[in-house]
Amino acid sequence: MERALISIFKNYKHEETDLYFAGIIPIVYFLSCQKLSVSPTDKFTDESYWTSVSKAQLVLNMAYNQMYSANTMWQDEQLSDNLVHTYGASDPFSIRRGEATPALGLFANEWKGDYGGIKTCLVFLDNIDRITDIPEATKARMIDEIRFIRAFIYFRLVNYYGAVPFFTDEITLDEAYKVSRTPKSEIMTFIHSELDDIIKNGNLPTSDNLAQEENGRITLGAAVAFQARAYLYENNYQKVKDLTTEMMNDQDKYGHYSLFTYAAKKDMSYFMLFTPESEYNSEVILDETYVPNLKTWTNMTSMAPISKKAQISADNPTQELVDCYLTMNGLPVKGADKDPSYNEKDPYVNRDPRLYATIVYDNYKWLNKDGSTDIIRTAKGSNTEDSYISPVDRQTKTGYYVHKYFDWTMGDNFQSGLNIIMFRYADVLLMNAEACNEISKITESQWNETIRPIRERAGFTAAAALNYPANKSQAELRDIIRNERRVELAMEGLRWFDIKRWKIGQQVLNGYMHGFKFGGSDANVDGGYLRVAQYQFSDNRDYLWSVPLDQMDLNANLKPNNPGY
Repeated sequence: MERALISIFKNYKHEETDLYFAGIIPIVYFLSCQKLSVSPTDKFTDESYWTSVSKAQLVLNMAYNQMYSANTMWQDEQLSDNLVHTYGASDPFSIRRGEATPALGLFANEWKGDYGGIKTCLVFLDNIDRITDIPEATKARMIDEIRFIRAFIYFRLVNYYGAVPFFTDEITLDEAYKVSRTPKSEIMTFIHSELDDIIKNGNLPTSDNLAQEENGRITLGAAVAFQARAYLYENNYQKVKDLTTEMMNDQDKYGHYSLFTYAAKKDMSYFMLFTPESEYNSEVILDETYVPNLKTWTNMTSMAPISKKAQISADNPTQELVDCYLTMNGLPVKGADKDPSYNEKDPYVNRDPRLYATIVYDNYKWLNKDGSTDIIRTAKGSNTEDSYISPVDRQTKTGYYVHKYFDWTMGDNFQSGLNIIMFRYADVLLMNAEACNEISKITESQWNETIRPIRERAGFTAAAALNYPANKSQAELRDIIRNERRVELAMEGLRWFDIKRWKIGQQVLNGYMHGFKFGGSDANVDGGYLRVAQYQFSDNRDYLWSVPLDQMDLNANLKPNNPGY
């Protein structure tokens, strides 16, 4: 395909030799620019391709593949203050350093990929009626899956770029050169309407009715969770509360979900939630499905410890994230309420178990799949292949590595088949807690339905960590709930969008990102903590991305650009 909306919305044909399917992995190339009045014998036309349910499923699978990916999740995480890029070039890093221009590759690639996904959805909707022997229930379900995917892609577009070109039918090449941007509010109205209709239709199965071979497909519960998130990003807390309360209280209607518990060892439940053995568990509402040796991702090669066969440590957790994990007493490690038992010289002892499940730190006890353990040393001077050396060596630059989503079944090539979770039940509980507190200070019963079970599953037992903090104000509870959301959902690609909707970019993304504290007189330390990267955040510019330069060059109607570019 050529670049841009221009090429994406050229008329197409299906090249038969390029159509492949293995499990859930379709590769469909849409080629050529002219509609054909006579069907050729060596290529698919609309008339010859859309002849069976299985062929329609290939296109639907392609749309699933274009909706989300591991690369997208890790890219979004790099946009936040949880994960910092520390080696080589990185477009998210350029954005955070305030160096991005309209010519940035990420701006163009995201735009092109998203509109390619929308094209797939429109092609499906335009042609599904050509199949005459498809059962009505099957067709209705597939159509609502495609509508969900289209809405999800538009949701990503407006959260990146704000106003974007919007259409629900295929457009011509001439129209693609002239299309203008539609306000975000108008597109969000469409997304909400689509999801309301999908939920009301009842064409999607619940998780309880999903056959094992259909794991990973969109369900009714996924539509409700997506609708709640869409309202959350608009700060429409009443809608969020209503939707999440329904999911929590009417599980016969929307599917039975619960926080995952690892029966063999309950205090390892959060850790095991992100392992291959626990895929499609009771907490997962929707995930992006991967298949070992067929559809895989390799991002861990730049995030895991070097001793665990990573090639280089280029994306590292920040000290800012590590500091958010409470002690087991339910108290912070900094600030006025700092836990008096916290010892800076032994900072990882007696901490929230989710820290262990998410981040590798100095003297970390790495659990292998066979039950054995290895000690990983990251401290400067510990003289291991994982130890911090300097800001330019291949080891960690912050003193930390990523553990969450490490697939302990993958081989030396770092080809992971581990699913990436898009929506899970803990997020539903967290959305409900936040909404309740924003509408009116969260009550004890609401706390006990949301924050308490999340902390219990994490492994907290102290009353101070579990019990409702009645003495806290609404504002103080807001900070507690936001922090809980950060640590529970760390490394899941959601933090940047929380920063965006809370409008705290100046607070958390302006200044230095830090690594661990080791002291010394190095020029790159700040109060003993490593200075890793200096971010620059402008409220006028950085909550939105630039419209890609090549798009504006081709279509003047996409101007004016977003402010600051």
